[in-house]
Amino acid sequence: MYKYTDPIGHEILLPEQPKRIISLVPSQTELLFDLGLEEFIVGLTHFCIHPKEKTKFKTKIGGTKTINIERIKQLNPDLILANKEENTKEAIELLSAQFPVWTSDIHHLDDALAMIKAVGELTWKTNEANIICNDIRNTFNLLKRCPPLNTLYLIWKEPWMSVGKDTFIHDMLQRLGLRNCCENMNRYPILSIAEMQQTDAELILLSSEPYPFKDKHIKELQEHFPKAEILLCDGEMFSWYGSRLVHFKNTF
Repeated sequence: MYKYTDPIGHEILLPEQPKRIISLVPSQTELLFDLGLEEFIVGLTHFCIHPKEKTKFKTKIGGTKTINIERIKQLNPDLILANKEENTKEAIELLSAQFPVWTSDIHHLDDALAMIKAVGELTWKTNEANIICNDIRNTFNLLKRCPPLNTLYLIWKEPWMSVGKDTFIHDMLQRLGLRNCCENMNRYPILSIAEMQQTDAELILLSSEPYPFKDKHIKELQEHFPKAEILLCDGEMFSWYGSRLVHFKNTF
């Protein structure tokens, strides 16, 4: 019997390599596939879209915050991967009472690397996980840094919402050399146009997720920020903290 403790302090016991895995987190789902665990993945969320050619054949168990508990029971998993922020506390507690649930808590790149190593250990894919971690480290060591522009990163509209210091996206912005205009605010501050103007943003990044910003939103904001450069960016590159980080680069 193997005992593991996750980042939120919950202990789980696994008698052997798990062979019926459910992932409640898109970036961790992609990691499982990249670790070579396709045959053991029995369920994932509607938002688990990568790799597209493989996730479409797996049973869907709802959204990250609208999990179908009964469907999970029917799948009878021997390991569930969750995340403190992406999944609800209620769902994690309900599932933990019946199944081994390992929950990640990601704020920085180091947290992501620790999660990848831990998932590798949980699934008996330690070597594969170490290779992915080394590739990610190399990616960030060779990362081309941007000019230190005051940057406003927007993730939502109506209301406008940005990202504060204690977020994974903030860490990614810093690693690119950008200054987060909202670094002294709460995790996901809601801002009015006037409040955004007060940030003196030189660069505004419109994320492709969770809100699907388009070119029309650039035109809308440009009227209020005539001197700022406004660009669309790949939200998955900034917020997915699994094996996708191997491909992290300046995508805007």
